[in-house]
Amino acid sequence: MLHQYEITTSRLTIRPFRKEDYTDWLYQHKNRLPSQHKYDEGNLDMCACTEEWFDSWIKRHEQLAAEDSEYLFGVFRQEDNAHLGDIDISTLLRGDFQWGRVGYMLHNQHWNQGYGKEAVQAVMHIAMGPLQFHRIEAHINTDNLVSIKLAESVGMKFECIRKSFIYEHGNWTDQLIYFIHSS
Repeated sequence: MLHQYEITTSRLTIRPFRKEDYTDWLYQHKNRLPSQHKYDEGNLDMCACTEEWFDSWIKRHEQLAAEDSEYLFGVFRQEDNAHLGDIDISTLLRGDFQWGRVGYMLHNQHWNQGYGKEAVQAVMHIAMGPLQFHRIEAHINTDNLVSIKLAESVGMKFECIRKSFIYEHGNWTDQLIYFIHSS
């Protein structure tokens, strides 16, 4: 069933992770550049991320998708199948709302090539197509200019600031709410 959530663009394939993605997934994480700004984790310690860990991580996300809780997509470059990053869609509320949230992360060694915009636009087709969401939000830290620019570039509109909305690093933080909805 998860195969229906695969989409390709001119340069990318966006799809759920597979066991065979492990080697490049790990390689791309290990080869991240040092942190470029406050919201970029930069180099990561991947010691705990064994192949067995990765297999269980995939199974956990398959279960979350089966429960309609969260859908995780890997972003892969078509020319060499390099793992560029991840995009997730989380269900916030179904019923009369059909409301979800998008999150995105690209490895910093692949920034400034248009991959983020291309991938998020493609995932919106999945979110509002087979996943049947009507509204998708991005919850963005007020000073995360890179994320704001990406949200705006894919047609998301600023709606409001939600005060003390997300608990991060020991504090409740304000979040900018950007949204897009199906016609």
